[in-house]
Amino acid sequence: MGLKAQALVKSFGEPPTVVLKGLSFEVKDGEFVAITGRSGSGKSTLLYSLSLLDRLTSGHLLLDGRDTTTLSAKEKHRFLNLKLGFVFQFHYLLPELTCEENVLFPARKTNRHEALRKRAVHLMEQFEIGHIRGKLPGQISGGERQRAAIARALIMEPQYLFADEPTGNLDSVSGEKVMRIFEETNRRAKTTIIMVTHDLGYANRAKRRIGLKDGAIEFDKRRPGG
Repeated sequence: MGLKAQALVKSFGEPPTVVLKGLSFEVKDGEFVAITGRSGSGKSTLLYSLSLLDRLTSGHLLLDGRDTTTLSAKEKHRFLNLKLGFVFQFHYLLPELTCEENVLFPARKTNRHEALRKRAVHLMEQFEIGHIRGKLPGQISGGERQRAAIARALIMEPQYLFADEPTGNLDSVSGEKVMRIFEETNRRAKTTIIMVTHDLGYANRAKRRIGLKDGAIEFDKRRPGG
């Protein structure tokens, strides 16, 4: 059923500063969307609002046919854990856990970590980080940490993957590997991906690009053949 944003408004402070100014759009299941815009345009605020990590001031957000603004705290937590995956600019791996344990961490919340261990190994092998399964985050490279973070985001087979500047701290080689993982995940698993990026080269590889300016949608265009 996809994602449907209806007149989304987000403001901060008192008197309120309006960051998102009544945004409305839809994202179909299986789309790969890049959100772009200058610093301060509202793109990260939009991503955090769409991924339920930040509460909207007003408007309605439908995910998979559910109006998320009406979910109870328990329903919201379950929705977050089972339907949504997150990748941030910083990996946020737990330093005291091995990479494999970090990948499996979301599964521990529902006591499914043993059942999904084989999937964790498969994801790490697929992302060319199988050799670091037993290592701590401090013992591996930045690119390897980010790929482990992506594997963690995908361990529960989320319907939606949200990524905030996922290549922002990576060199070009590691950034390319991350983008290939996103493209392959979108193509093979039909995962809906919504990614914020300032890199227009990466943004243009998404099937659709939504540009923000001053908290409003400046353009919304699909890649030819995308």
